[in-house]
Amino acid sequence: MAKTLHARICAHLMTGAATVTIDWLMEDEARNLRRGWTTGACAAAAAKAACAALDGGEFPDPVEITLPGRQRPAFALARTERGDDFARAGIVKDAGDDPDVTHGALIVATVRRGVAGAGITYRAGMGVGTVTRPGLPVAIGEAAINPVPRKMIAQAIAEVAGEGADFEVEISVPGGEEIATRTLNPRLGILGGISILGTTGIVIPFSCSSWIHSIHRGIDVARAMGFDHVAGSTGSASENAVQIHHGLHEVALIDMGDFAGGMLKYLRAHPVPRVTIAGGVAKMTKLAQGLLDLHSKRGHADLDALAELALKTGGGEALAEKVRASNTVAEAFDHAAEAGIALGDAVAQGAWQTAARALAPAETELEILIFDRDGNRHGEAAFRPVHEASRPRNRR
Repeated sequence: MAKTLHARICAHLMTGAATVTIDWLMEDEARNLRRGWTTGACAAAAAKAACAALDGGEFPDPVEITLPGRQRPAFALARTERGDDFARAGIVKDAGDDPDVTHGALIVATVRRGVAGAGITYRAGMGVGTVTRPGLPVAIGEAAINPVPRKMIAQAIAEVAGEGADFEVEISVPGGEEIATRTLNPRLGILGGISILGTTGIVIPFSCSSWIHSIHRGIDVARAMGFDHVAGSTGSASENAVQIHHGLHEVALIDMGDFAGGMLKYLRAHPVPRVTIAGGVAKMTKLAQGLLDLHSKRGHADLDALAELALKTGGGEALAEKVRASNTVAEAFDHAAEAGIALGDAVAQGAWQTAARALAPAETELEILIFDRDGNRHGEAAFRPVHEASRPRNRR
């Protein structure tokens, strides 16, 4: 059920639909999955509670906030503390049924009086990252608290202190530095902890939006740092192999995963001169066969079509039969290698056509590399401009 929902949501997002409503996402099987709250929503609620208690008032428990969609959730406080010049409140993040790496983390807000006229200022406490590279929504040197969570925090504080109040808000996450090692923050140049994120305040179970968000931010950082070549990879083996092959800086490495379409469509609007797509034999075969979402739930490699490709590449009928009867694409590639047929190069050319059509009309040169799990190269389509892609035939 969960994986089916994941595929449906991601497929919808990749079509370029302007809006994806929460109700639509939660229909059918999704209604059986519990939604959660973003780190941004938790930080806003904690900040509101701390602000209410700063001048000797009570900590509101539960504390309500207004989300960007006008929903009014309430959050239970897991921690409260008051000092001479501060108040502190903490909320345990509940990600619902989503396997979010920050599920169960304690999001803590410490609020102090600010400099007159400064408005709301933000600091990264323990376990919250600091931005060190350009291209992100927050400036270098700032706490990794994204723009929408900042607005949510400011609005939450305004509900108890009025508009235009001056406060310093420090967000911390105990254990956040360790949690961040399981995210893309280190590669993006966000150091010291996690980011405080969220655009709706609501976590949709098994949504792919956070992964695609990370892909987009990775491209933004690479562009801002002046890199003219990025490489999107389907997994760690292909990423390691393409980094060695081209000697790429880690910032130029995009953790594309299954979301080839999500990466390519963003690169179409935010082009980079040279793009490499690297992946294993199965996912690159699916890309060659026209799939832009490479997740297994979105479709499997067509072995009959792969057998036809083997014939066109010079293989005989005996090889084609072996390819059709293969249990996996990897087995089919082994049969082709034994027959001396460069099936990998033919698959790479097909993958290049699919990817180039998704990138066009960007002024970009595209390359496809196919690797096995040991980093050995099994196919290549060399760099050439994406405008050279052939148009797909119209079906009658």
